[in-house]
Amino acid sequence: MSSKPRLRGPGSSRESGEVVLEVSSLNLGEPRKRWRSAFIAIYCTRALRSVVREIVCRPAETVINLKGIDKNVSIDPSFASDDTKKLINMVKEKNLDAFHDLEGVDRIAAALMTNPETGIRGDDEDLKRRREAFGINNYHRRPPKSFFYFVVGSLKDPTILILLVCASLSLAFGIKEEGPREGWYDGGSIFIAVFMVVIVSAVTNFRQSRQFNELSKVSNNIQIDVVRNGRRQRISIFDIVVGDVVCLKIGDQIPADGIFLDGHSLQVDESSMTGESDHVEINKDVHPFLVSGAKVVDGYGQMLVTSVGMNTSWGEMMSSISHDNNEQTPLQVRLNKLTSAIGKVGSVVALSVLLVLLVRYFTGNTVDENGNRQYNGKKTKFDDIMNGIVHIISVAVTIIVVAIPEGLPLAVTLTLAYSMKRMMADQAMVRRLSACETMGSATIICTDKTGTLTMNQMKVTDFKLGKEAILGNIASAIHPNILELFHEGVALNTTASVYKADSASEPEFSGSPTEKAILSWAVQELNLDMTKMKQSYDILQVETFNSQKKRSGALVKKKSEETIHVHWKGAAEIILRMCSRYYDKSGVVKTLNKPEQEGVMHQIEGMASQALRCIAFAHSPVEVAHQNLVEDNLIFLGVVGLKDPCRPSVKEAIDLCRKAGVQIKMITGDNILTARAIALECGILDPSKSTGKEMVEGVEFRSYSEEERMTKIDNIKVMARSSPSDKLLMIQSLKKKGEVVAVTGDGTNDAPALKEANVGLAMGIQGTEVAKESSDIVILDDNFKSVVSILKWGRCVYNNIQKFIQFQLTVNVAALVINFVAACSAGEVPLTAVQLLWVNLIMDTLGALALATDRPTDELMDRPPIGWKEPLVTNVMWRNLIFQALYQIIVLLTLQFRGRSIFKVRELVKNTIIFNTFVLCQVFNEFNARKLERKNVFQGILKNRLFLSIVAATIILQVLMVELLRKFADTERLNWMQWGICIILASLSWPLAWVVKCIPVPKTPFLNYLKWKRS
Repeated sequence: MSSKPRLRGPGSSRESGEVVLEVSSLNLGEPRKRWRSAFIAIYCTRALRSVVREIVCRPAETVINLKGIDKNVSIDPSFASDDTKKLINMVKEKNLDAFHDLEGVDRIAAALMTNPETGIRGDDEDLKRRREAFGINNYHRRPPKSFFYFVVGSLKDPTILILLVCASLSLAFGIKEEGPREGWYDGGSIFIAVFMVVIVSAVTNFRQSRQFNELSKVSNNIQIDVVRNGRRQRISIFDIVVGDVVCLKIGDQIPADGIFLDGHSLQVDESSMTGESDHVEINKDVHPFLVSGAKVVDGYGQMLVTSVGMNTSWGEMMSSISHDNNEQTPLQVRLNKLTSAIGKVGSVVALSVLLVLLVRYFTGNTVDENGNRQYNGKKTKFDDIMNGIVHIISVAVTIIVVAIPEGLPLAVTLTLAYSMKRMMADQAMVRRLSACETMGSATIICTDKTGTLTMNQMKVTDFKLGKEAILGNIASAIHPNILELFHEGVALNTTASVYKADSASEPEFSGSPTEKAILSWAVQELNLDMTKMKQSYDILQVETFNSQKKRSGALVKKKSEETIHVHWKGAAEIILRMCSRYYDKSGVVKTLNKPEQEGVMHQIEGMASQALRCIAFAHSPVEVAHQNLVEDNLIFLGVVGLKDPCRPSVKEAIDLCRKAGVQIKMITGDNILTARAIALECGILDPSKSTGKEMVEGVEFRSYSEEERMTKIDNIKVMARSSPSDKLLMIQSLKKKGEVVAVTGDGTNDAPALKEANVGLAMGIQGTEVAKESSDIVILDDNFKSVVSILKWGRCVYNNIQKFIQFQLTVNVAALVINFVAACSAGEVPLTAVQLLWVNLIMDTLGALALATDRPTDELMDRPPIGWKEPLVTNVMWRNLIFQALYQIIVLLTLQFRGRSIFKVRELVKNTIIFNTFVLCQVFNEFNARKLERKNVFQGILKNRLFLSIVAATIILQVLMVELLRKFADTERLNWMQWGICIILASLSWPLAWVVKCIPVPKTPFLNYLKWKRS
């Protein structure tokens, strides 16, 4: 066979449209191998261009064939060939033999039309072809629950089923007795009323389910760094295609299956896929396979994507998992208990009413509208008896429906869903529902400095070479040998990158803010040529940066020479301690004795006191490459000071937290002087009240005894030079003291602290995927102001639920007492089953929508945090609901027993007035429930259009029920005077609420007095 690669085009012996690249394996030298790789890449590119038009014009199977010594493996974009499956299964099964048969990652990259250095072309046509050929990077999700599912769920309610049975019997007996024309009204009305309750409930639950699904999609939309057309860029995980070159760093989630291209010290956690907790070290020879869903725990690197979506094990697994959100928050659990307790009381009342009405019926004490006895012993027809019994049972069951406040769990769902949606607009994505309400109880927020309190816009503003400050043109002021060492130390010991489209364009920098700032400074001030440095040096070994050591190192060798250098970069005081010599600007090496070291340290402290982050550089020549990088007797190169300005709004946000009774503690890895300067600027520290006990370093904090730590922790406001374990220890200590702790974090090592905290807040921009998965809420803009917004929403959720509880309990108490008293004394209830169902609809669904969707106000921050053990129904709520319920009971019972004589009307008109007054009382009381303590219940009402819309809709529907749907609702038309009386009686609840709120209440919870009496 010829030693040259052969490219078969459409005109060859294979099927039309098939492109085959055959390469025979020969014993070639390294230079010839490189030429061969270049030759393959050129031919592949030409082949792709030559067949694009034909592929677009007519369907054709495209096969890229890699031929080795013994094996012929093809990658078939249409997934028709077995060879394509072999490539997919090679990564899934981690088959090293198959990998070697394909002659490594370079051959696979060539077949996938990928340049390992510059990635794929990445234009629309290229991406479209790859998606059509290899699929998209998504998995099949189970279809969301349909509207019909929620309708069926609502119909499964036992009380609804009993009412449907009663409606069926009433309908059957009514039609038999009065005929289809008139006999359907009673049973049909109950059917329609039940249908309305079920539909409204189903619509509400369906909408909330859709909202949760949308938020879930947003939380799964991870941003990934890829290289396309030589440019590093961030794209959605769903936009990854086969052939992409993906950049990986600590904390990243691997977005698809692929093969290791290049990198250093790369270790991954595959426990989510394999269950094995041991970290897997990735390299080119022994373990080159990277599987989707795994997490990078150390090092950095690049991978070539070989399969996406459903062709990965992660995709198959995720498609089989149900994503139902059945999480019960602590507040929902408490409300379920409250609902159960109220339901039991309601059931007892309903059973009592049932027994009283049955006894009165069968003893002949029940009369119809004309005053005739309904039961006359054997003279009464069987149908009439059954009709009367069904009517009594339906009333009793409807009382249970009204008594059971099923709107309470619905209100929690509504307010949480509403809050989650609004919080997204406020740059907060909720991952766990319980975090919303827990934030309302937060007493301490432990926050990072960089990016949260500051803008995360690093810039080098100061530079010192050895002991000397360098001003002006740095590149010309220092010796060329030192300049080259700085070029090495910056370019070869970094995770950042620079991209220039052409020589005239501005460079684009990518990476972490610190790395970008240093690289930008070196390119612009030191004339660093990143491409030239990468081509001229080999990186032999790398020790990646971590928050424990606070440094990173690289062992590098210049290709044209045999000299090997170790370069270190990191926290200035740590690097300084590793050095025994230093350079002056003329390039002379001098001894760094103790006085000299103290002088340099003094300079570093001066920079830190100006709120600069100090990063130092050091190096040392090495004769032989060792497994571990040399860490002592280094030569100190210099230090740069990076300025990261505070966010403009952070001081006001911290003041607002302090006003709300929430302490702020700053935990940072920076120098203690830098931390102090930032804390003073942000307002965390007050220089006028400083006692010297507010600041501590991590090493000192962890050295405290348990007792000493618990004594001092309240005064500590800033912890500097802290490690992730110090942050975790701080949170554990605060929780032991009974504090409710929220903590921010962005790194992989912050995961334990985020999980330990009552609320973990991960950063959305700088946060790693590991940190985000360990958190409860993701701060999308990394801004502390957003943390304060979450605090407001947490309090708002709790406050909205309390409003609705007060409103609903008022209706429960009034409805139960009125029906029970009327049944026992008069033998009848003033409200029919249909009317009670209408009240239930107003109370449960519409009331929840109106009261559970208020936005947070500044007055929420005028009160201390909500205690976890504080009762749901406070003394203020008991006061408000008892007086309102008493007023409604007095008015409605007066109408029940004296209404006919007062208004000189028939029984049906009197019952209509009672029904109308009762509903209007609830409408007016909705306004009272908006403010639990404030007397002005109308404050900010115009901002809540949903509340006004629901009130208006309720009034309009009530008018229709009374005036037009008379047979359906069993009502009679009212004249203007009667309407006016109903409105006046209901509106009196407003001045009553104003007067009641003047009555002081004790701080001790009302139920505690009952416990004392029992004891």
